[in-house]
Amino acid sequence: MKKILLLGSGELGKEFVIAVKRLGHYVVACDNYDRAPAMQVADESRVFSMLDGEALERTVREVNPDIIVPEVESIRTEKLYGFEQEGIQVVPSAKAVNYTMNRKAIRELAHTELGLRTANYRYATSLEELQAAGAELGFPCVIKPLMSSSGHGQSKVDSMDDLPRAWEKAREGARGDIPEVIIERFVDFDYEITLLTVTQQNGPTLFCAPIGHVQKNGDYRESFQPRVMRPELIQEAREMAAKVTAALTGYGIWGVEFFVSEQEGVIFNELSPRPHDTGMVTLAGTQNLTEFELHARTVLGLPIPEITQERQGASAVVLSTVESTAPDYEGMAEVCAEPRTDLRIFGKPVAHIGRRMGVVVCWDSLDASQEELREKCTSLAAKINVR
Repeated sequence: MKKILLLGSGELGKEFVIAVKRLGHYVVACDNYDRAPAMQVADESRVFSMLDGEALERTVREVNPDIIVPEVESIRTEKLYGFEQEGIQVVPSAKAVNYTMNRKAIRELAHTELGLRTANYRYATSLEELQAAGAELGFPCVIKPLMSSSGHGQSKVDSMDDLPRAWEKAREGARGDIPEVIIERFVDFDYEITLLTVTQQNGPTLFCAPIGHVQKNGDYRESFQPRVMRPELIQEAREMAAKVTAALTGYGIWGVEFFVSEQEGVIFNELSPRPHDTGMVTLAGTQNLTEFELHARTVLGLPIPEITQERQGASAVVLSTVESTAPDYEGMAEVCAEPRTDLRIFGKPVAHIGRRMGVVVCWDSLDASQEELREKCTSLAAKINVR
C-alpha cells in the first residue's frame, strides 16, 4: 500500500482519491480550508497554505508519503525538487509541476525551446509595461496572471482603455506571489479542445479522444467528447502534446489545451499536469477508463493497455448564484429523473457567486446527435439552483 499526499482537495482531487482508494491505497488530502471535497473521501486531511514552504515541509515530514500529487497551482513548487531528490515520487515530476504552474515557464518551453505554434505574446510587471505590450501586439488581447486557474484574473481587452481594469483583475486573481502577467494577441480560432495525454512509466504515451469545451472568462462551462476533428489535425495535436510532455518528463495524465483553426492548424495554448476540469465529461462513461482512473493507474505504475471510446458524452457545470455558508440544492430530483444522466455535487462547504459547485453529465450512443446531447446537458444543469 502506497501513502499519497494530495496537494489540493477540490472536485478533481476528490475523484482522483476515489480512484486511488479503489486500488487500495492511503491518501492524505491537503488544502487551505477544512472540509474540502477530496478531504471528505480521503483517509486523513491537513489544512494549511501550500504557499507556506515551512508548512509544506513540515507536512511532508509528518506524513512521510511515497507519492506527492499536486492538484492546484498555489503550491511552493520549488520545494518539490528537494522531495523528489530524496526519493519521493512527484507527479508527474517536479520539473513538470514547476513549469506548468507558471504560464511564463511553459510558454517559453513550448514556443521558444520546442518550436510549437502559439499565440503572439509578451509579459508585463507593471501597468506601463502592459500598455507598451498592448500597443505592440494590437487588440483584441487576453490578459492572464502567470499563476491562476479556472479563469481567475483573466480578461479579454479590446482597447488601451481596458488595460487598467484588466491589470487590476489579473493581480487580484493571481495565485502565488509572482507580480507578472502574460498578454496574448487574441487567436482567431474555430474551436478549442483539450487533448488528455497519458504518459506511462512502462508503456507508450496514450491519447484520449479530443474533448471540445466552451469557456466563459477563461473558465470551463461545458465540455463534450469526442470533438469531431479532421484526422490530420488530431495527429498534429498529438505530436505537439507528446513533444511537450516528453520535455517536461514524468508520468500521469496531462490536460493539453489547443486552439484549432481549420486554415492555420493547431495552436498550443496551455497545459495542466493533472486531470483537467473539461475531462469531467469522462464521468459519463465516454471511455473505458475515466481521466481520474487513468491518472491513478499511471501514478501507481499500473499498465494501461488501451483507451477506447465507448460512447459520447457532455458535461455542464452547476454554478452558484448566491453566497452561502451552508449550501443546499434545488432541482436535483428533476435532473435525476432524466435517463442517461448523472449529477455530481462536489460538496464544497461554502458557496460564492460564480463558484463551481457541481456538474451534470449526460451520455448517448456515438451515432446520436451531439448538438441535442449538449443542449440537454446544459438545460439540466441550469435546473440546479444553489440556495
